[in-house]
Amino acid sequence: MGIGASIFLIALGAIFAFAVDTNLGWLNLDVVGWVLMLAGVAGLLTTLYFWNSRRRVVAAPVREQVVAEPVVPVRDDRVVREEYREVRRPGSGYPA
Repeated sequence: MGIGASIFLIALGAIFAFAVDTNLGWLNLDVVGWVLMLAGVAGLLTTLYFWNSRRRVVAAPVREQVVAEPVVPVRDDRVVREEYREVRRPGSGYPA
């Protein structure tokens, strides 16, 4: 039962319990109204409990950074080439 159905049962029960003043010999509408209100409250509490327990825990985004060791070949005491590389996950959007 959802929130809307629970509120509907509470409202309908309140109408039967407090606003309707008819006398059916075999059916007491005051009792029917109270039963409907209790069913609506129970449904509302159950729905809210399950909504609260269903919350998802979102983990913090993981920043992954892979850096290769710089390769520095030396020729005649001169650096020929230096390599630096970063590998990021696609769509991470976080600066390194």
